[in-house]
Amino acid sequence: MGDTIAAISTPQAAGGIGIVRISGKNSAEIADRVFQAADGQSLTQSSGYAAHYGFVHNGKEKIDEAIALVFRAPKSYTGENVVELSCHGGLYIIKSVLRAVLENGARMAEAGEFTRRAFENGKISLTQAEAVMDIISAQGRQAAKAALSAREGRVARKIDLFKNELTGYAAHLAAWADYPEEDLIPVDTEELSAQLADCIIRLKKLIADGDAGKVIRDGVDTVIVGKPNVGKSTLMNCLAGCERSIVTHIAGTTRDIVEEKVVLGDVILKLADTAGIHDTADPVESIGVERALDRMNRAGLVIAVFDNSLPLDENDIHLIENIRSCPCVAVINKNDMENKLDVDYISDHVGKVVFISAKEESGIDELASAISELLGVADLNPADGILSGERQLNCCRDCLKMVEEAKNALDCGITLDAVNVSLDCAVAYLLELTGERATDVVTDAVFHHFCVGK
Repeated sequence: MGDTIAAISTPQAAGGIGIVRISGKNSAEIADRVFQAADGQSLTQSSGYAAHYGFVHNGKEKIDEAIALVFRAPKSYTGENVVELSCHGGLYIIKSVLRAVLENGARMAEAGEFTRRAFENGKISLTQAEAVMDIISAQGRQAAKAALSAREGRVARKIDLFKNELTGYAAHLAAWADYPEEDLIPVDTEELSAQLADCIIRLKKLIADGDAGKVIRDGVDTVIVGKPNVGKSTLMNCLAGCERSIVTHIAGTTRDIVEEKVVLGDVILKLADTAGIHDTADPVESIGVERALDRMNRAGLVIAVFDNSLPLDENDIHLIENIRSCPCVAVINKNDMENKLDVDYISDHVGKVVFISAKEESGIDELASAISELLGVADLNPADGILSGERQLNCCRDCLKMVEEAKNALDCGITLDAVNVSLDCAVAYLLELTGERATDVVTDAVFHHFCVGK
């Protein structure tokens, strides 16, 4: 990390302001070659944590007026000397400023390199680094809260509690095995087994919350199904807030899958409106029905729509049989009309039933609540610190497996040395999660998905 890097840290689009970030030992020296403060002060002489007004030039002509912010190591985002040049946000201007910086000694930063340097300089843990991109990509309030909580270190602190606890058990076992002649407190296997059982429960809760957290962070593939003319497309348009699906009184209007991403309550739904599921001799409609059934079987959430104004028929019953094993909410649409539907039959076969009128846009809050409960996010508090992404979840799953292995070995009377090996492995997985013992392969994978400039 001896070289100095630079990149545009604002979006690659015209805006009110554009920022070129420079980080490294020689950041102030390089910035001095392209920036002239109005008061004549050199940035290398700046005490830091100060803003300097002036102009950026390329050695031949002025490029733009600018503000230079100077940060001194280690009190900066990366832990290195940092200068940020804030200019007007025109693409030509900001790219010209970056070009001048690169021509005067900096090199182009790689994707995520600023945050990687922050991690490698001990400014943040690996979980906090991953939270940076989660904040940038957050598409809803709960997702943003979860990401900010992780960035503040709450996930890392949770993992530290497990790590310190398991390390303590492992240290006691190691000391007892290695120094039997010393006057050490004996290992109470029953007590240790109970402690490991409690740790297993808490790890499972952490993992379950992380799985639920994926719903608010990444969204869930959701399919709207039902026979023709029950109001699927009207519901799709209601949730999307615009006319995404064609709505007519003619059955079979929707013949292909129409998709839209919406935020319902605190959950991101990757919605797909499908063709009406029914028996048909029309070859085009048949293709649409097949696609609807295939999409339904692959979905993470099924919204099955039924018409409150009509009795159940064979198509409804066939649909109910198909969705029994799916995570599903049954939506009784047209509840503003006289009830002719056998709602009890649906309730007996589908866990959650909601009454709405898609046309009048009523009952949508109840639908949002039912979906949140079904997906396990209703009682989820993102501010508590939630695992983010498969890497973190897999580390915790591997840790859980090792703790369960240690408890089983202990309960079976296997030697304490063998128990300790499992506990050591459990701790190693937690160290990989936080980045304290992460390989280059792991860190490369984490920062591979970052944007340049961050």
